[in-house]
Amino acid sequence: MDHMQWSKEEEDAARKKVEENSATRVAPEEQVKFESDANKYWDIFYQTHKNKFFKNRNWLLREFPEILPVNQNTKEKVGESSWDQVGSSISRTQGTETHCQESFVSPEPGSRGRSAPDPDLEEYSKGPGKTEPFPGSNATFRILEVGCGAGNSVFPILNTLQNIPGSFLYCCDFASEAVELVKSHESYSEAQCSAFIHDVCDDGLAYPFPDGILDVVLLVFVLSSIHPDRMQAVAHRLSRLLKPGGMLLFRDHGRYDNAQLRFKKGRCLSENFYVRGDGTRAYFFTKGEIRRMFCEAGLHEKQNLVDHRLQVNRKKQVQMHRVWIQGKFQKPSPWTPQSGN
Repeated sequence: MDHMQWSKEEEDAARKKVEENSATRVAPEEQVKFESDANKYWDIFYQTHKNKFFKNRNWLLREFPEILPVNQNTKEKVGESSWDQVGSSISRTQGTETHCQESFVSPEPGSRGRSAPDPDLEEYSKGPGKTEPFPGSNATFRILEVGCGAGNSVFPILNTLQNIPGSFLYCCDFASEAVELVKSHESYSEAQCSAFIHDVCDDGLAYPFPDGILDVVLLVFVLSSIHPDRMQAVAHRLSRLLKPGGMLLFRDHGRYDNAQLRFKKGRCLSENFYVRGDGTRAYFFTKGEIRRMFCEAGLHEKQNLVDHRLQVNRKKQVQMHRVWIQGKFQKPSPWTPQSGN
């Protein structure tokens, strides 16, 4: 896999290809089923492929070191973990950091480290109808992976978190088959992980933990499968789950990725939004769209870049231009008046 930049001619050719495969749209009456039955299509996907389709994302920590709490003990223990035994598979292009217009004061440096247990969480767990603490209520560092699938991110993360006391991983998917694959895995442990069925598009659906407690939300190749009209609401909801200083980590398909260019005519649902042959869907983002979405949700942009790659299938002698968007967005601390000192 080679690092690359597109020439103007290559980008123009890609744009023309997208115009061609977008000319014929799926009929509106046909599109309804892809939205209403989205979870069923993904259930069938995981029933068919189990956990064999995607490779484990052993590159996550190198791209997103924020997955781990920041302290010296963590650094020492991570050095002994299996993350360091995996060859680097991701190296990003350079991007310019551009911040949203700020109406909050950014959190103090180091505020993402482990925190003391929050008394409010105990109150939450003792509320009406709750006789026991919620999963992870005693943890000091909490992560949620949205759209966990068969666990290709879950288990590499858990393999490292086992060395970090006080850490806890939540993971959810709206495909029940996927959640079952995670929970039945030999490495799954309820002592450090809680997998649950959840439709992130259902804003009224409660999470098994209170808002404002997460240190990290991981959103990797998930948002692209959601209808564009519902993405902003998802961003707002996930923002509410983060604690001040918490990070949302994003990676997904970029505009003119090879996967977008390969779609045939008649598979386009709307602009840059397509349906695959198995009924699952994919949107292809720009940096600007991601910036607007998460800034509108009240987060501050810390990273937002386009990752261009050239993949070569030597067996088929085919070159593929891959494009991904990667971003890091932080929840600010509420504004408070500065003291006289």
